Amino acid sequence: MSYQDIYREKNEEVAERCELVMNRIAEIEKEEAAGEPYISYFKKVSRFILLNREILKKEESGELDHRSLAECEEWNEKLYEDILPEHYEASYANPAYAVKTLGETFGGILSFLYAEIRAMIPYAFEGRKYNITILAELFCEVYGCFTDEEGVSEKTVEQAVYWFFHDYSEVFTEESVQGMVDPDLDFFTRIIMEKDLNDLTYLYRYGAYITKDELGIASYLNQMEESKIQAMADTYTEGYRIGFVLGGKDLSIKDTVCVEYPIGFERMVRAAIRNFEKMDLKPTIYREAVSSFTNHGNSKRGCYSVSPNKQYDYDHKSDRAFYLDKAFVERRLETLKTAYEAHKEQAYGHAGPAVIEVFGEAPFAPVNKKEAKQYSEKQNQLNVYHASQSGQITNQYIKGEERSFTIIAYPIPSIGDKFKEIFAETVKINTLDYKLYQEMQQKIIDVLNTGVKAHVKGKEGVNNTDLTVSLYPLKDPDKEAIFENCVADVNIPVGEVFTSPVLQGTDGVLHVTKVYLNGLQYKDLTITFKDGMIQEYGCANFADEAENKAYVHENVLMHHETLPIGEFAIGTNTTAYRMARDYQIEDTLPILIAEKTGPHFAVGDTCYSHAEDTPVFNPDGKEIVARDNEVSILRKEDPAKAYFNCHTDITIPYDELGTITVIRADGSTADIIRDGRFVVPGTEKLNEPL
Repeated sequence: MSYQDIYREKNEEVAERCELVMNRIAEIEKEEAAGEPYISYFKKVSRFILLNREILKKEESGELDHRSLAECEEWNEKLYEDILPEHYEASYANPAYAVKTLGETFGGILSFLYAEIRAMIPYAFEGRKYNITILAELFCEVYGCFTDEEGVSEKTVEQAVYWFFHDYSEVFTEESVQGMVDPDLDFFTRIIMEKDLNDLTYLYRYGAYITKDELGIASYLNQMEESKIQAMADTYTEGYRIGFVLGGKDLSIKDTVCVEYPIGFERMVRAAIRNFEKMDLKPTIYREAVSSFTNHGNSKRGCYSVSPNKQYDYDHKSDRAFYLDKAFVERRLETLKTAYEAHKEQAYGHAGPAVIEVFGEAPFAPVNKKEAKQYSEKQNQLNVYHASQSGQITNQYIKGEERSFTIIAYPIPSIGDKFKEIFAETVKINTLDYKLYQEMQQKIIDVLNTGVKAHVKGKEGVNNTDLTVSLYPLKDPDKEAIFENCVADVNIPVGEVFTSPVLQGTDGVLHVTKVYLNGLQYKDLTITFKDGMIQEYGCANFADEAENKAYVHENVLMHHETLPIGEFAIGTNTTAYRMARDYQIEDTLPILIAEKTGPHFAVGDTCYSHAEDTPVFNPDGKEIVARDNEVSILRKEDPAKAYFNCHTDITIPYDELGTITVIRADGSTADIIRDGRFVVPGTEKLNEPL
């Protein structure tokens, strides 16, 4: 079966409904029943829906596969122009504009509805008539509320939205699970494997917004020698394979790998898919979230392009608040269980994600808009509950102790005039001699293994970090290790040693003057820990202290009241640090690389989440025994108390670092880093780039 076959039955089911609802929407252009200011909104959105109907017809006729580059560019602009920064201030997709023009009662929910309807773009390019039809029907239902002779009721509009997401939860959840585990949903795979990648019109077949970055990276990769493309793919897929080997997991029992990649990297991904096929793994590929149901605007996962407008994404990241309540959450969990049960054999055979990230976009500092929907405290609690329960359900079917992952990152042209040089340096960093790093990192681990605590101090007058970390007590130092020697496998590039700290006695302050986490900027991020748990937090992004606290609470604590330190690590990739400084791209590096450029602390789950009972060994044969902490061990009593479904790394760069000191049981000490330089004998080579 192909994706067309999978969608065909559902599309045929709504063929007549689609024709009826589209005819109704075409009539709205001639009507004035809703009255001003609302009729202008409904006419605008109607025109947008009909634009997508044209795309759907082109998809059904096969015309989308035979367009000129000029036609592709013209349609790309038509579909996305309304949310581009230069037009966004006067767009109904902007909650601030919508509230200003449509009023406080309905402006927010109508802006949300328009953002939701914009998911029609990818649906049209994939030929998903069913999804387009039900969204169009929702739009007509809401329009009907505004043409009621007795006047529009706020409750009626809210109920239309609420019951849409409640009633179609089963459909949306099924699509989400199937997209991750079913290789027959091959819309993206067929683009990668069948299109002529030298003809850049293929980029527009996705239905995503295509920028100079997608065009630039595709053109750049097309000019590269096949041997270099293959080497990039080999680094990526071999890291994935080694992750299973080092984790003591059996890859041979798996059937699929979830390939996550940025549009424009198809030539590398094609070579990678062929590599995976040699491992008897078929690719599954899903699209980045386009609906509030799957957290549109939260992050870039799956197959994705550079965002047309990050402020638009940020404004709509909490849109689910329009319909989120306890009954909806329980319904979602019920449908998630049902979906996994329907695909349990495919889920069992799923090996986990192989991720390609990109970096180089202009740093984004969001504007908080009072008009943008925010979760209530009760809804935040429901989000935490849902994340915990859905994580447990997923782990029942795609077992943590049997799956793995890998992540690798490359720059995109937006990084600047030195793009080609930075790309070449990144390839070099991704292929550093892991044996050399393994040896140097082992010398660091040998010293760390003698300690009961580690003390991390920021550079005097620059960084206020003063944090003491409790280390796991070794019972048999000849056979056990506290820190893992991390080389280039699941986390590419090479360059860190890490552990799960003991929470009791892990106290102090973590401070970073400027850091980017999940695409968001933080100035003077400060977190205070008591017994390994976050006690206080804040930043200096906004003038209002409460606003700063809310920003950290939402985007670092992920709405939890507190989080534990799940990881303490020392990054050793000074070559990556030097590249960042030489090209002045520190503020664009992804966490994946940034975490290797200094000590870092992760808040949330440990690195061994859902696989704590699986033995892991360092290259010297010693077992890493620090896989649990006092929170994760609660899984044996109640998994809901053990996992937070988040893990955010916060790195202190070398130039803000004073010392990292090991404290032994007898009170003696040994420095790992002093004045920002490695001082363990045998690690001198790490200081050369510094």
